[in-house]
Amino acid sequence: MTATEKFTRGLRIFASDIAQGFFEITHNGFALLGLAVMFAVLTLTARPEIRQAGEAELITWLKDRQTAISGMTGDVEGIDRATAANPQSLPKQQAAVAYWLSKKYSVAPEPISALVAEAFDIGKKTKLDPTLILAVMAVESGFNPFAQSAVGAQGLMQVMTKVHSDKYENFGGKLAAFDPVSNLRVGVKVLQECVARAGSLEGGLKYYVGAANMEDDGGYAAKVMAEHNRLQQVASGKTVPLAAPQAIPVVQPVKAREVPEKLAALSNS
Repeated sequence: MTATEKFTRGLRIFASDIAQGFFEITHNGFALLGLAVMFAVLTLTARPEIRQAGEAELITWLKDRQTAISGMTGDVEGIDRATAANPQSLPKQQAAVAYWLSKKYSVAPEPISALVAEAFDIGKKTKLDPTLILAVMAVESGFNPFAQSAVGAQGLMQVMTKVHSDKYENFGGKLAAFDPVSNLRVGVKVLQECVARAGSLEGGLKYYVGAANMEDDGGYAAKVMAEHNRLQQVASGKTVPLAAPQAIPVVQPVKAREVPEKLAALSNS
């Protein structure tokens, strides 16, 4: 064997040894990585609190990255807190009412749709006409969920929160007065009590506004009933012209004198 052949053979052996060594290192590295992954999975399975902490850290990191890229903080749960619904997904009757109210009171159809759907649902449970519930909301607040009167009536249905704070306990407390759906449900409960106590719809409305023992309720019941009648026509498929919005502070002096006393009596009865 010549010197050249010996040299070539030596190079081959050297290269073979290097390749074999690299394979063993790589193989052992993958084996170690596999073991590490297996132990990590076993640890996370046996210790869920570690997994939850890791997930929380990952979510925080992703949010921080999103904030850094977009320049604003994101919140994927925001859609869950929104009181809104697609009016096109409502039954025809409810959609007609939602669109009509949206135009008349200059509010978006999506949140109105959610309120209409809720009114129709709770109306069935309480045996109150849903268009009556919506009419009360219209006259009381003009569908402003953050409305507040001079005497402390709050939200869509202008419920006296201090008087009926117990009714908000199931909704997390009195601040739920500004949650549209919670306020609607509490307001319907108060209205139901008023109608039951008065024995008639018109009488119940007088109780609701705090004018039960007065000859004149300032036209409150008439305003609600007129809007109730219009909404019934809309729900039946009739074309009803838009009247001027009636979201006005109805006879504030009456509410200032009578509401706390009368509704407090209802609350304690």
